[in-house]
Amino acid sequence: MTTQATGPRTVYYTASSLDGFIATPDHSLDWLLSREADNENGPMGMTAFMAGVGAIVMGANTYQWLLDNESAQPWPYEVATWVCTHREFAPRTDGDVRFTQDPVELVHKSMTEVAAGKNLWVVGGGELAGQFADRGLLDEVIVSIAPVTLGAGAPLLPRRLELRVDEVAGNGEFACARYTVVAPNG
Repeated sequence: MTTQATGPRTVYYTASSLDGFIATPDHSLDWLLSREADNENGPMGMTAFMAGVGAIVMGANTYQWLLDNESAQPWPYEVATWVCTHREFAPRTDGDVRFTQDPVELVHKSMTEVAAGKNLWVVGGGELAGQFADRGLLDEVIVSIAPVTLGAGAPLLPRRLELRVDEVAGNGEFACARYTVVAPNG
């Protein structure tokens, strides 16, 4: 059971379709990127969230999506980022990106040391967030739900978790919810 009340939190902050998918079967986010939200001042917006983040972790599919869709851009994050992968990727010269095959417990420990008291962001995917939850390392889930159904794709969180609703708000086209993880695997 996660009981961390103060201090840094490990947060899965993401967006989902109404039917619970974070990407289409072919990894497209077109359904998401065409939606409007106030990331600067809206409830659960990205700007305020990022101000509290000291380290990031993502899976290989999320990293590959960033490479494929943000290739003309510099690395979008200013904090250290771990990529959990068994794939080979070229090293980056424009950001602190660390490729790892370590178990999530070790990744979490390293992230906590680097984050200097700030939150840890589990970017995605859902399976990676689930691995953190399985080990009692996920404190919070923040999800922005888009008004679209996809029918199939990458699931939001492919496990059972017991959550407590802490906040619900609308932001642009999204219904946003903040949950505290009460117990992994129900």
